[in-house]
Amino acid sequence: MKKYKIGYTQGVFDMFHIGHLNLLKQAKAECEYLIVGVNSDQLVQNYKHKQTVVKEEDRAEIVRSIIYVDQCEIVNSLDKVQQWKQFQFEAIFIGDDWRGDSRWNQTQIDLKKYNAEVVYLTYTKGISSTFLKDKEKDAVREVNDDEIE
Repeated sequence: MKKYKIGYTQGVFDMFHIGHLNLLKQAKAECEYLIVGVNSDQLVQNYKHKQTVVKEEDRAEIVRSIIYVDQCEIVNSLDKVQQWKQFQFEAIFIGDDWRGDSRWNQTQIDLKKYNAEVVYLTYTKGISSTFLKDKEKDAVREVNDDEIE
């Protein structure tokens, strides 16, 4: 029997990679039903001041297709209490690279009022969407005939 009935995690999931998959796999191992919030394009623009490479509908469809995900929703807020009110989860999962962060410390305090826990999962080192975006600049790409001399 799994520790939690309903679990939740949230992220951008841009340029889906093995770190994303590892997070979802670990989260699902802890709960019977996993809900994943995919940050909307507008939300990412508002707090990261960046545009996503992959649009929100496509990112959500990719996440929905992962076997560990039971439900996927596009979300417009980083407020985890708001997410709890919508999804009624018992645990929210986040990478352990966020352990000790003041925002997540406050989230632990806020969610405790609702009997929900923050669970830190092993972060996959050496991979991130930002890393992939930087690496993509040097990647092999398809060229048009008019680019070949």
